[in-house]
Amino acid sequence: MPTPIIFDTDPGVDDAQAIAIALAHPDIELLGLTTTFGNVTIDVATHNALLLAELAGQSIPVAQGAAEPLVKPKNPPPGHIHGDNGLGNIALPEITTQALKQSAAQFIVDQVNARPGEVVLVAVGPLGNLAAALQLDPGLVDKVKRVVVMGGSIREGGNVTPVAEANIFNDPHAAAKVLQASWPLTLVGLDATHRCVLDPQSMARIVDAQGPLGKVLGESYAFYRQFYRQALGIDGCCPHDSCALVWLLRPDLFTVERGYLSVVTEGLAEGQTVMAPERREFVDTRWSQGAPAEVCLNADGPAVIEWIVDTLTTPPAR
Repeated sequence: MPTPIIFDTDPGVDDAQAIAIALAHPDIELLGLTTTFGNVTIDVATHNALLLAELAGQSIPVAQGAAEPLVKPKNPPPGHIHGDNGLGNIALPEITTQALKQSAAQFIVDQVNARPGEVVLVAVGPLGNLAAALQLDPGLVDKVKRVVVMGGSIREGGNVTPVAEANIFNDPHAAAKVLQASWPLTLVGLDATHRCVLDPQSMARIVDAQGPLGKVLGESYAFYRQFYRQALGIDGCCPHDSCALVWLLRPDLFTVERGYLSVVTEGLAEGQTVMAPERREFVDTRWSQGAPAEVCLNADGPAVIEWIVDTLTTPPAR
């Protein structure tokens, strides 16, 4: 049976790649896309989510969500990474569909309550929608099957500050609520995603196989690739958000440790994610609040990329 998921996203070049996987994989039942600010503004995020589903020829509910952080001032979108339109500043076709009137948080609550114990929330942007859903229904912690968060960094260091990963930094107060809630949670952060590089040859295979959606994936990848060449000196990109879906279906490709997660919400280390390993004791309990999570600390990068390419180049079964 396919795993029913809600994909919470701020598309985003790497989000688009991950959405393509969620739309294509036979073991995923995509219940809907919920959108948040982050890589782009909330309106652009919603537009892109609708567009990507249309290009894949699928009718997927899209619910618009958080437009800004819970507490801190909003950072401007990183146009130098994803482009001002989130997809590398390429020309995009018009969309013909609309988002639901229902908010992202309410959509999450309703879908989970309709199928308790079945739904996985996969969040690859700032975590305001999940925090809002928890506020609407604190009982969600006992009804979701799992929460998978692409975000954070334990040992790798940050990508927007020396210590903070972008999704957590953009809304640290929401991240603190989500990562310390007592639901089953897996964190797929930079410690794992930086081990994975989607190279140009692999991307070319995906483009050839994905039709109209592939054209957008390929053209936006070219912009993203330029950023990674300058920032990390690699030829390709780290498919961060796709890694969350790879973990969901192939957890054996990741090295995981259990621990308690905290988020620094103020000061110089704002947005830093801290893990206290479950197997260790510390001088007091302040680092061991909430429930222990599964935290990805490494990945088999080549195998992850192979899985992504296979998923996006294998024709659907008939």
